[in-house]
Amino acid sequence: MRRRRKWYVAVAATLVAAVAAIGGLALAGPSQGQGLTKVTLQSKWVVQAQFAGYYVAKEKGYYRQVGLDVTIKPGGPDIIPEQVVLGKQAEFGINWMPSTLAQRDTGNDLVNIAQVFARSGTTQVTFKSSGIDTFREMRGKKFGVWIFGNEFEQRAALVKFGMNPDKDVKLVKQNFDMLAFLKGELDAASAMTYNELAQVLEVKNPKTGKLYQLSDLNVFKYSDLGTGMLQDGIFVRGDWIKDPKNQDIAVRFLEASFKGWIYCRNHLVECTRIVLKNGPALGASHQRWQMNEVNALIWPNKLGIGIMDPVEFKRTATIAKTYKVIKKPASKAAYRTDLAKKAVANLRKQGFDVYGKGFKKSVVKLKEGGK
Repeated sequence: MRRRRKWYVAVAATLVAAVAAIGGLALAGPSQGQGLTKVTLQSKWVVQAQFAGYYVAKEKGYYRQVGLDVTIKPGGPDIIPEQVVLGKQAEFGINWMPSTLAQRDTGNDLVNIAQVFARSGTTQVTFKSSGIDTFREMRGKKFGVWIFGNEFEQRAALVKFGMNPDKDVKLVKQNFDMLAFLKGELDAASAMTYNELAQVLEVKNPKTGKLYQLSDLNVFKYSDLGTGMLQDGIFVRGDWIKDPKNQDIAVRFLEASFKGWIYCRNHLVECTRIVLKNGPALGASHQRWQMNEVNALIWPNKLGIGIMDPVEFKRTATIAKTYKVIKKPASKAAYRTDLAKKAVANLRKQGFDVYGKGFKKSVVKLKEGGK
């Protein structure tokens, strides 16, 4: 009997150990990707600091913390995020609001659920040596504009300052670089604060042998001119977001993504490193510059990160209608704020600063070629 009892105890101990091991595996499962809801984010462009918050949220485990396994698909010149989302190859997409409005105008049901960039990053740049010190002095000048729907902020500003874009300036199709500007083929060039502007500052001034400085340039920001349009918002399919389960997924996705952007606001260098780890195509100093400038497009945010400002939406919609990006007036159904508000509320409960009122840009030193 004693031997049999010892045998029972041994078996019981083995079973307990096995159950404990299974339990341990079950608890460890989510950290290995088990039990997580898989979703995909389609980015607007290639891997760069413009999208740092999402890469950081993935790297830091913020998505996993809310039960999500997120795949981030880089964009490119031949990728239209709206088409990827409409084709059900991604649940979430990032793009500028005019593009989303254009898709809605043709009957595609897409809805902006978070407006991450609070202000436009588009500028028009001139050399101070050109004598173009005010926007009104663009009259008669060679004025570079991007096409493919990226030129409407510029056209709206020209009209606002009393010029006919097709008569009073010489519109020049500009590539997505600053080579023509640096060669003197353009008097004024379109430039994003976080990209093309840096491209100029990464080049040596032939007169001094040193890199160009901001003091050599006049930088006209369209957000300051009053014709900035909404950029880099998160959108989904209208039919997908009607499902309460998907609304819950969306809130969790936004919460983790916003947390990533908050981290980037406070940790510029580390977030740049994470971006470079995911895509080293652009140089380190260029990416640090971009991270710094992108932060300035998000922060400060008076409503809370990701919450759409109806005034900014109306301005974007009006410009889109005026310049025939859309044929019909944009409906308020193009966006919703309830999901972003829930995500922001959740972060506030956790003690996160969702407004960034005290945000100030860092000083970033560019190197030649953005290295």
